[in-house]
Amino acid sequence: MPARDDILRALRAAEVPPLPRPDLSAVAGIRYDDLRERFAKSVVEAGGRCAVVLQGSVASALLQIPEYAAATKIASLVPGIGNLDLTAVKDPHELAEVDFCVLPAELGVAENGACWITDHGRANRAVCFLAQHLAIVVQASSLVHNLHEAYARLELPARGFSMWLSGPSKTADIEQSLVIGAHGARSCTVLVTS
Repeated sequence: MPARDDILRALRAAEVPPLPRPDLSAVAGIRYDDLRERFAKSVVEAGGRCAVVLQGSVASALLQIPEYAAATKIASLVPGIGNLDLTAVKDPHELAEVDFCVLPAELGVAENGACWITDHGRANRAVCFLAQHLAIVVQASSLVHNLHEAYARLELPARGFSMWLSGPSKTADIEQSLVIGAHGARSCTVLVTS
C-alpha cells in the first residue's frame, strides 16, 4: 500500500496557515419587528403550538390543550400544576406513564422557537423525554431575537443539565417523510406569559 502511505504522509506534512479569528463583536444577528409574533411562528414551524396567556392564567390555558385535558398523570415544575410529585419518584422507570409534563423555560428565541430549559426534573430529568406531551412556560420578557442574544444572557457552563428544546420530537427519513413524536413528546405547546 505505498500509494496510501504516500497520501497519508503528504496529508501529515501539509501545514494549514493560521488565520485570525473573525471579529464577531459587531454581529447582532437577525432582529424582528414583533418578537412575540415571530417566536410564535417559529414554534409552529418547529411542529409545536404557541399561545400568549396572562401571567396568572397558565392553569386555565393548559385546560384548553386537549392533551392536557385528557391527561391522568401530569408532572410539572410550574407551581400549582400537576398531580405527580417528582421528588417522590425514586426510579425514572416510574415516569414511563407520564401523560403530560409542564416545564418553565428561562429564554425563548424568536429566530428558531427554541426554549432554554434548565430545571426539568432535577434528579428525574427524564420526565421531559418520557412524557407523551409537553407544555413549556416562558415569560414574554424572556424572549430574545436570536441565538447571539440568547448566549449573551446565559451563564455557561450552567449548573446541572440544560438544553434547548424546539417543538415536539420529530424525525425525517431519506424519503422526506416527517414524523412528529417519533422518539419523545408527541406534542409541545409553548405558553408565553405576559
